[in-house]
Amino acid sequence: MITVRLKPELEKALEVTAQKFGMTKSELIRQSIEDYLKKLEQKPSAWELGKELFGRYSSGKGNLSTNRKEILKQKLWEKHFEENIG
Repeated sequence: MITVRLKPELEKALEVTAQKFGMTKSELIRQSIEDYLKKLEQKPSAWELGKELFGRYSSGKGNLSTNRKEILKQKLWEKHFEENIG
């Protein structure tokens, strides 16, 4: 058994809704929790939501995570070189 404390406005809304559907407050709460948990189970993962986009805009470089500092240093050097020579 669980005891839940609700704000007075929410408890009133619960009471009105339960009466509207011919249910007790407990029945409405149980059904609402069951429905919510089912929706959570059906919710796709972050991978499922983005799998069509992952790798779509690839730089073509497979070493960005391991050589990021060296790549950045090279880009900055090239930019500096172009600004001073160009």
